[in-house]
Amino acid sequence: MDKKLEKIKSTRLFLLKQISGLISEQLNLIPKGYNNNIIWNLGHIVSATQAICYKRAGLSIITDEKYFTPFLTNTKPGDFISSEEIAVIKELLVSTIDTLQADFQNKIFGNYTKSENIERVYGISCRLPFFSTD
Repeated sequence: MDKKLEKIKSTRLFLLKQISGLISEQLNLIPKGYNNNIIWNLGHIVSATQAICYKRAGLSIITDEKYFTPFLTNTKPGDFISSEEIAVIKELLVSTIDTLQADFQNKIFGNYTKSENIERVYGISCRLPFFSTD
């Protein structure tokens, strides 16, 4: 696996370990002063990766739409997320990185477009190094 993707996967596995003892109610709880919760943030990680990697390359996302749209930037938690859906989100957190690695190896990201907004907001280069064809 690409070292950069390996780091992303390791971070996601670490996050899953940190929340392993939490129940659905805890993962859905929006703490006072905040506008989202733990499970929304995990869904957002999955959703953002789909948007940044697949959508920007003109490709279809690899997740079900219900695990994409509700977790996009500028959204907030809606309905209570069931334990079954939580299990799916947790699984997607890891499996989507494995699929991203395979898709990268299969060179499907040839039409990737740079995002000026990511550079402006986060101060990082949008030319993702693992998408480089150099």
